[in-house]
Amino acid sequence: MPAPRRSNRKEDILQALAAMLQSNNGQRITTAALAEKVGVSEAALYRHFPSKARMFEGLIEFIEDTLLSRINGILDEHKDTASRTELILQLILVFAERNPGICRILTGDALQGEQERLQERVVQLFEKLETQLKQCLRERKLREGKGFSIDEGELANLLLATVEGKLSQFVRSGFSRLPTQHWANQWTQLQQVLFS
Repeated sequence: MPAPRRSNRKEDILQALAAMLQSNNGQRITTAALAEKVGVSEAALYRHFPSKARMFEGLIEFIEDTLLSRINGILDEHKDTASRTELILQLILVFAERNPGICRILTGDALQGEQERLQERVVQLFEKLETQLKQCLRERKLREGKGFSIDEGELANLLLATVEGKLSQFVRSGFSRLPTQHWANQWTQLQQVLFS
């Protein structure tokens, strides 16, 4: 009989950090509290991550890998620009809603008082998301022979700003105002204006 699989301690640490970001709304998380939550010593935490900043970077890498790989899947599976755009925006909203602690990282709320490079990593992530949207919108001319009445870069920025606003409302409300609330109707209105 095979031995039971040992849990991945790095993953356990990151999951505990994400859970604490959700439950300790607005409070700074110490490595002592995180170690207690994981059930290990602080020294054990540092065997897996050389610093608390690296733990946050691990979560940011998880967010980036998850979102960008799923966006690539959307782009592979769907060819209609409106569908692609809707699915990309919905992906970000649903991901944030299902991961409230991680949403605090996306809004920068959890990174207050942490190293500046963590904020820069989140900025880079949103730049990548905006670039993906911009490329998707630009391909409309090639795929559908239609353009927009606004520059695709400006439109991508507007759409992403809308999503970011919904994420901020989610965090600010203590996770009670869901990012997907009203989104179906809001998207219908946006689509009528943008893709008609």
